[in-house]
Amino acid sequence: MKNIQPLRPLIDFGQLEEVAEHAANIVQQVRTNMLAPEARKSPPTFNSAQLAELCGIDKSKVGYAAKKGNLPSGSKDGSRLEWTLVESRQWVREYKAENLRDPKLSAGVVVTVANFKGGVSKTTTAAALAQGLSLRGHRVLVIDTDPQGSLTTLFGVLPDTEVEEDQTILPLCAGLTNSIMGAIRPTYWDGIDLVAAAPLLFNAEFLLPSRQKTEKGFEFWRVLDVGLEPAREEYDVIIIDTPPSLSYTTINALIAAQGVLMPLPPNALDFASSAQFWNLFTEVCGGLFRTHGEDKKFYFVDVVLSRVDRSDVVSQAVRQWIMNAYRGMVIPVEIPKTSIAATASAEFGTVYDMDQSSAQAKTLKRARDAYDQLVDYIEMQVAGIWASDAESMQTRKEPAEGVEL
Repeated sequence: MKNIQPLRPLIDFGQLEEVAEHAANIVQQVRTNMLAPEARKSPPTFNSAQLAELCGIDKSKVGYAAKKGNLPSGSKDGSRLEWTLVESRQWVREYKAENLRDPKLSAGVVVTVANFKGGVSKTTTAAALAQGLSLRGHRVLVIDTDPQGSLTTLFGVLPDTEVEEDQTILPLCAGLTNSIMGAIRPTYWDGIDLVAAAPLLFNAEFLLPSRQKTEKGFEFWRVLDVGLEPAREEYDVIIIDTPPSLSYTTINALIAAQGVLMPLPPNALDFASSAQFWNLFTEVCGGLFRTHGEDKKFYFVDVVLSRVDRSDVVSQAVRQWIMNAYRGMVIPVEIPKTSIAATASAEFGTVYDMDQSSAQAKTLKRARDAYDQLVDYIEMQVAGIWASDAESMQTRKEPAEGVEL
């Protein structure tokens, strides 16, 4: 111990406050310069081949359909035609009309993306899922319930400076309104609207339990579910991103959902944390419902392997543990760990934000393919819920057997 330099406790709260302020300033600068609000962040454009792929038609049909005049004809970019996101979604809604929701027969479906831990691609998955569904013609609402506002950031809104209280779920939690509609704002991405989050959303963790104690008959876990009723009529899919904890807002997001998606890397610590998440969730929420003589049923609970590195021998073993633990809940889609996805994240976006005509187009396509498969899988389940709603409505309309009208 003679050569060891003595270490003194010299770092106080004042110094930590300086560090926190400096770090916040750096983050603000990075966000402002790299992603920024709608004036800087722009949606993708699509050439004829990409548009044909979105619509599920042969490329040769695009030119013919464009000349008919019923759909946007695109604009020239040099020697080729390009279509904006808005125009492309019009094409998709025309050619994939049979895959769209009939508002007269079914309501929008709520999908909550949740995990106990951060760093598992939860927010990126939520954003990419919303973008992918919008590219299939659906109208999507994304709700950020994490005070850190990561999903809000991905959609080009700065949580610290561009989000007011009434643009979050906080008024719902405070009992100032019973509808989410007043908090909704458009985003740079056509077909996706946003209920944002900001640090002020931490107050929800105090408001909800306080109301539970003081308001007779108040059920804190149903606040978001009730507030989403009008939005279910307006939107085809509502995607909720949650904090990396079993908070009051996370419980609300899960209870409001018809389907749950858990991104889970094949990592031992992440796997152990996921088991803790479900144990706590079933203990807390199951107790709440049983106390009231009720039950909660989900149409689907999906576990998707994320950040998968096929070359990692250890992760292959953990992958098998996950398959054994969650059995049929593990969906046949894996999100690989790729450098291009990391690049997109560093630029506060997803693989759907990146230029498909870039020099990395082939690499990007491989990365996008995995998310496309995930979107296809979720879309199929959502369509199943719509079909169930339509069947129930039809049954209610049919006259009872033996009753004359």
